[in-house]
Amino acid sequence: MPQTRQHIQRSYSQQRQRHSQATDAGVRLTRDGIERFMTVCQNEDRVEGTLKWYRRGLNRLYDDLPEDKTIRHGTLERWREKLVKEGYAPSTINSYLSVNNAYLDFVGHREYQLANQLRQETELQPELTRTEYLRLLQTARAVGRERVYLLVKLFGTTGLTVQELEKVTVEAVKEGKLTVTPSRSRQVLRIPEGLQKELLDYAKRNGYLSGPIFLTKEGTPMSRTYVSTIIRQLCTAAKVPEEKGNPRCLKRLYQSTRAGIEDNIALLVEQAHSRLLEQEQLEIGWAEQ
Repeated sequence: MPQTRQHIQRSYSQQRQRHSQATDAGVRLTRDGIERFMTVCQNEDRVEGTLKWYRRGLNRLYDDLPEDKTIRHGTLERWREKLVKEGYAPSTINSYLSVNNAYLDFVGHREYQLANQLRQETELQPELTRTEYLRLLQTARAVGRERVYLLVKLFGTTGLTVQELEKVTVEAVKEGKLTVTPSRSRQVLRIPEGLQKELLDYAKRNGYLSGPIFLTKEGTPMSRTYVSTIIRQLCTAAKVPEEKGNPRCLKRLYQSTRAGIEDNIALLVEQAHSRLLEQEQLEIGWAEQ
């Protein structure tokens, strides 16, 4: 018989009573508890995508908790700050918090929930200017930090997200394009010719004949935290505010740069069309008879 929400909540309520005498005893997040919560959600006919997101958010908190795996007052607030520093988008952080708040409600410990939502990304993150971006590249080249130079250039000229970094393989760079799936939609990102050559030269000199180009010394894909850290370190040397030193700000620079170019092109098209119409009016306008 499938477990019902009422049955599981009754069990957790009994556990809560046993800890009621302790001061801020907290509630342990366990793998078994996660599975119980997921089972109930599945029995409530949640869609597959929602269930996967629930599991991802709960497992992420579990992995980030201290050894005792206990949620106490302030735990989710500190976790939120950690995710912000690691460069997660506010929408992602808010979703993770919502999932864990739902779990805390489920186990009868709403006192440990964190209700405040982060502001939208445009409010939270400052804008990196093109001058600052170029200064980052110049500084990286001046101090001989080729890898961070390539990372800054890659995020700033393709719109790639840090989650898709392991898709930057020798094979993809040779082809000159990357196939990514942001928000579950297929998208092809073009690699500029100059960057393509620089990436292949870097891969060849470091012995990467195939597969991902950006790896740690242990041969594993670079984490979001590591990428943001080395870019922030470059910001200090380049005299660029550290809060602008992350892949998301570089991606927004790419997007705003393209938007500005597209606006200029649209204006030129409109002006050319207007001149064409004016010329035609002069030649065959009704008043010109």
